[in-house]
Amino acid sequence: MESSSIDSNILSLSMLEEDEHSHHQFSSISKLHSNVPTTTSVHDLLECPVCTNSMYPPIHQCHNGHTLCSTCKSRVHNRCPTCRQELGDIRCLALEKIAESLELPCRYISLGCPEIFPYYSKLKHEAICNFRPYNCPYAGSDCSAVGDIPYLVAHLRDDHRVDMHSGCTFNHRYVKSNPMEVENATWMLTVFHCFGQYFCLHFEAFQLGMAPVYMAFLRFMGDEREARNYSYSLEVGGNVRKLTFEGSPRSIRDSHKKVRDSHDGLIIYRNMALFFSGVDRKELKLRVTGRIWKEQQNPDGGVCIPNMCA
Repeated sequence: MESSSIDSNILSLSMLEEDEHSHHQFSSISKLHSNVPTTTSVHDLLECPVCTNSMYPPIHQCHNGHTLCSTCKSRVHNRCPTCRQELGDIRCLALEKIAESLELPCRYISLGCPEIFPYYSKLKHEAICNFRPYNCPYAGSDCSAVGDIPYLVAHLRDDHRVDMHSGCTFNHRYVKSNPMEVENATWMLTVFHCFGQYFCLHFEAFQLGMAPVYMAFLRFMGDEREARNYSYSLEVGGNVRKLTFEGSPRSIRDSHKKVRDSHDGLIIYRNMALFFSGVDRKELKLRVTGRIWKEQQNPDGGVCIPNMCA
């Protein structure tokens, strides 16, 4: 009996020691796995501590191993922003090599982009990603607001208090009491809602070479591919004369300055604008009319036909 009891105790002790060893071994493995850098932690290592943007070769480091991007290296006057030691010209080749092996989702994944790219291709994609947010299209001042189209529509209405209209035709009057003294001016933006989309009508005065001109043009609140599905026309006239323009609206991906400088719209020289305005030609009184339509594919002929808004 005694011997059997001792054997039983020895067996229990042996099993306990084995369990403890297994638990210790499992804990060691867990710690080992927890010390392996995850994609997220590596991505954090690749974030520049100065500008917080992702770092791309050449990635620089100081003698203590603190890293920063090449753009910020010149900004900190060759001093490490973390330890204040001199940076020198040391490349962090190990981090550059690790980055090369990574595959990461587009930064606009929360906005709907499903793509995954090698680390060094990711930045190029994000610069042209169709899901990237849009800049505010307001032209009257520099506005840093960015977001999707519903956000920007609300922003234009509530913060810039622009004119909001529904419908695909428009008839706008632009007035200036001292047109000869104004060479650069921007009139209030007008936003139209039709075909379930939003369009921005711009009207500006600027110098074209040595000649003062006015220009009206339309921009589409969406990407370039969608913008090609629509067309618009503009007309201005008076004294039994008229000027017309017809084309496709440019996307708000293109800044209003880029569109204006490409002369992609209705351009009216000031002398002609004053001729349209009335007999005395001392006050600008221009009436700009226009319409927007959607191009539809004709199932019979295979050509685009205009779909007019009712």
